[in-house]
Amino acid sequence: MAPIRQGQVSIALVCVVLGFMLAVQFRTTQDIRATVPFLRVEDLSQRLSQTEKERDALLNEVSEMRKASGDAASSQGSQLVKMGAGVISLQGPGIVVVIDDSKRPTKLGENPNLYLIHDDDILKVINELWAAGAEAISINEQRLIASSEIRCAGPTLSVNNTRYSPPYEIRAIGEPPTLENSLRMRGGVLEALQFWGIQVAVKKQEMVKIPAYKGTFRFEYAKPVTGG
Repeated sequence: MAPIRQGQVSIALVCVVLGFMLAVQFRTTQDIRATVPFLRVEDLSQRLSQTEKERDALLNEVSEMRKASGDAASSQGSQLVKMGAGVISLQGPGIVVVIDDSKRPTKLGENPNLYLIHDDDILKVINELWAAGAEAISINEQRLIASSEIRCAGPTLSVNNTRYSPPYEIRAIGEPPTLENSLRMRGGVLEALQFWGIQVAVKKQEMVKIPAYKGTFRFEYAKPVTGG
């Protein structure tokens, strides 16, 4: 009976050990199964966090680029407005026209005013230059803007409320040949002036400098329109 009992004890011990080993293996397998997904989730979470950081960095970069582009466009628009208003000096190709009174002696019975430069003569020259595409014009260092006046003041000419006596120098920025041809066309303004001996000299130049408007702007009745 003793050998049988010892065998049973041995079998029981083996079963216990085998059961323990199976339990450990099962536990290990469960831990492995539980750990791998966790590691994968953790890895994905880290990658997602890194991607979000890269996305935020790119969004900030795009925002900065848009801001810089907007500032540049705003600056360019402001510059164009200033150029159009005449408040900044300009330079470029164009022509210089010098007009002086006639030196021809008047004949008996003739009106001497026919041999003198008048405001309407200057206005005709200016209008021809604007029509020919002039982008900026000045008379004797006075920049012409929308509110500029050109009128006779006795024997002198008033431009922007500043009096000048002849000769008058007109500077215009634009395509030189086009500007010159607009004045020299047959039957044009220069031909009419030269008929009375008015002295006119036209010179094309690669670089014409025109000063900024030196006066002040006053708006008593005009107001900006708001809301479109």
